[in-house]
Amino acid sequence: MFHSIINRSPAIVVGDFKVRLITTKDVHQITAYYQRNRAYLQPWEPLRDEAFFTEAGWSKRLNQLSELHKHKLAYYFVIVRKGSNEICGVINFSNLVRHPFYACHVGYSLDENCQGKGVMRRALNAAVEWMFEEQHFHRVMAAYMPRNKRSEAVLKAAGFEKEGTAKDYLLINGRWEDHILTARINPHWNQPLL
Repeated sequence: MFHSIINRSPAIVVGDFKVRLITTKDVHQITAYYQRNRAYLQPWEPLRDEAFFTEAGWSKRLNQLSELHKHKLAYYFVIVRKGSNEICGVINFSNLVRHPFYACHVGYSLDENCQGKGVMRRALNAAVEWMFEEQHFHRVMAAYMPRNKRSEAVLKAAGFEKEGTAKDYLLINGRWEDHILTARINPHWNQPLL
């Protein structure tokens, strides 16, 4: 399932889609993704400043993400159709803590036009497997707002289990929102060499 491409960046093939690390060459595509889905994603994401929707803003952000990738501090994946450069979704792993926790958080979003086709479920499952197998993580955590039934279904289908509820957990679209906390545990975890 996992294939290496330039600089050992993962390219995970999932049906008609490819999940790969974002690069500085993706500035136009990632800007277009967020511009195209601005209204659709707004109820589920933090408030964004205008720079977030510009190529200049993303150029700066991609340089930062490149450094985080290099130092294994975060992984920002994009989902693209095979044979296309158009981004139709993102999966990001943040707050990576290795010894002794070996855990991180995952967040994701999917283009409005790709909803309801199982794309995110399959892509998220593959990306989490990469974190388990290639990065040796033991736990991946995700949170969703109780009213976000699509996200709940994606996480359940990808093997995440509910662990609790957090009041006023994240500042989403200008409001503190409660979230359901979930996690997926690596059943085959082996301690990596330190």
